[in-house]
Amino acid sequence: MEQRTRICRKCLLRDTPEEETWKNVREYVERLPEEDRVDEQVYENRILVCRSCDQLLGGMCRKCGCFVEVRAAMKLRSCPDVPAKWGRER
Repeated sequence: MEQRTRICRKCLLRDTPEEETWKNVREYVERLPEEDRVDEQVYENRILVCRSCDQLLGGMCRKCGCFVEVRAAMKLRSCPDVPAKWGRER
């Protein structure tokens, strides 16, 4: 009998067993220049908003196709939903 992997709609990459993908995303975020990254509190607030969004599917935003943990880390990015649930940082 074939075992199927179930995708958690509300999971972020850091919550899934796909450790290699999460490791790569985390490393990418950590390599962003500090001046391009939001601070940790803003990041975690954005992640909370994304976690409660109906467009989150397996760590990706169905509106734009991004990994939400990457988009949430970047100052010049905003939520792609209309209206946006969180905005850019200056």
